[in-house]
Amino acid sequence: MASISVQSEDFDINYEIASLKGDNNDVGAIVTFTGTVRDIGGTLHSMTLEHYPGMTEKELKRIAGEAEKRWPLLGCRVIHRFGTLAPGDNIVLVITLSAHREAAFKAADFLMDYLKSSAPFWKKEQTGDKENWVQSREKDETALKRW
Repeated sequence: MASISVQSEDFDINYEIASLKGDNNDVGAIVTFTGTVRDIGGTLHSMTLEHYPGMTEKELKRIAGEAEKRWPLLGCRVIHRFGTLAPGDNIVLVITLSAHREAAFKAADFLMDYLKSSAPFWKKEQTGDKENWVQSREKDETALKRW
């Protein structure tokens, strides 16, 4: 069963992988994706991520459950942060475990396409004295449609 966390604290990737895998020697593939706050152009001071507690966790659990139905996963972990983050900070972690790499890669790709385009998070960038709400990109919406 998928493990979901929406938290303000940073995460330890190695700890999360070890915790999810445990002593399961059936795991042949571990795929991870870590998203970080990027500062293209050197003008970003911070990014603030907002969400609705309860609703967000429920929706992330639903989509992770969908990944578990589509692919033979042996483990699935999604961590998404909220609050004010600085350039270089971790935002999201997706870990998928499977006996074979294809399922682990596809499930992680599916989860990230969903998180990027449809997860109930709102992002605001602070650059200098300006704030800008980040809008969904057509490219992200198109990527989600392939599933």
